[in-house]
Amino acid sequence: MSGLDRAIGLSRSLAIYHAIPGRQRRLRRLYASFVARGALAFDIGAHAGNRVRALRALGARVVAVEPQPDFQALLRLLFGRDAGVTLLDGAVGAAPGRAALALSERTPTVTTLAAEWRAARARDPDFAGVRWDRAVDVEVTTLDAMIARFGEPEFVKIDVEGHEPAVLAGLTRPIAALSIEYLPAALDTVEACIARLASLGAYRFNWSPGESFVLAEQRWLDGPALLRALRSPEGRRRSGDVYAQRTSRS
Repeated sequence: MSGLDRAIGLSRSLAIYHAIPGRQRRLRRLYASFVARGALAFDIGAHAGNRVRALRALGARVVAVEPQPDFQALLRLLFGRDAGVTLLDGAVGAAPGRAALALSERTPTVTTLAAEWRAARARDPDFAGVRWDRAVDVEVTTLDAMIARFGEPEFVKIDVEGHEPAVLAGLTRPIAALSIEYLPAALDTVEACIARLASLGAYRFNWSPGESFVLAEQRWLDGPALLRALRSPEGRRRSGDVYAQRTSRS
């Protein structure tokens, strides 16, 4: 383990997620479509806390889950005294228990529980410089367990590097709205998430490329139309987030 790599990784995340002008404003504008003041939101894979920051600015209560020790400490520093934020150390998955988290010290944004996803990235040129340096054992809970403990959220943000289908496997009821990360080279992950959501209820979808925090489609799409959009030349240009809403949501 390199202390320099850890410092570089932490600094990079702080710069990306907190120091770029206008990014928080755009994120809050987008999230205002999903949460109202006083609503409950879950941030699964809270990382450096920029989503927590945006949700709190909108007046939402937030339960933030983060498995990486360095970022757990950062979240406690940023939000430990905020009564509207509950911080959980650990991860979310298909079943409660423990699991091995593969850490990338220099590029902590790609730390993951998904072994198959990590192996597939070895063939992805965008990940050519990434190394997973070590593994740590982490506690795993489920979305169902979180809902039983904290209540049903209005919005759930999930960014867990290929582990998104496992997170949704631990959910057995439809929720109002959520987001998942997508990678152009790993759209099978999005397809699995769409299928899981379809088993829980009726959903419509949209997507936001990169860190633009602007929805790409004027009209929300069904699952097949979303996948066609993500497989288009524009969709394959960069990673981003998929947003899902229950069709019965007012």
